[in-house]
Amino acid sequence: MRQTLFAAIVLAAVSFPTWGHAGTDGTIGVVRNFAGSATITRGDNVLPATAGTRLHVGDTLGTGPDGSLGVILRDNSSLSLGPSSSLVLRDFVFSPDEGKLGMWVRLSKGTMAYLSGLIGKLAPEKARFDTPLATIGIRGTHFVVKAGDPVSQ
Repeated sequence: MRQTLFAAIVLAAVSFPTWGHAGTDGTIGVVRNFAGSATITRGDNVLPATAGTRLHVGDTLGTGPDGSLGVILRDNSSLSLGPSSSLVLRDFVFSPDEGKLGMWVRLSKGTMAYLSGLIGKLAPEKARFDTPLATIGIRGTHFVVKAGDPVSQ
């Protein structure tokens, strides 16, 4: 187990060598790709999504009706948003050398695909995904979810 953890930490460090130890600038991930209308809202600022844009806790990722957005988080997790989606990066902790791992994402509308990184593999109980109607706990390595307006009855 200890060798597996060490190998996972080395793999993560090699994957993102420019991020240093713990993202001292607050960076938790980067935009990998985008198409159409895609934005990052940070506080009162709305930024156009571009490849390489650094992401921080509290950022809201959004796509328009023609948009899509792919991001990679520090633990090598991958999130992909489809058209007309909105997702908040509520919390993210990745300090494996200190035993601190966790992520909390809230998808308020649209579609999202997730492929787990080290947090989902080493501490799946620490990965949490909220939608308007449910919370998803990670027990595997990937899933796709759609959140939208509830159907009236």
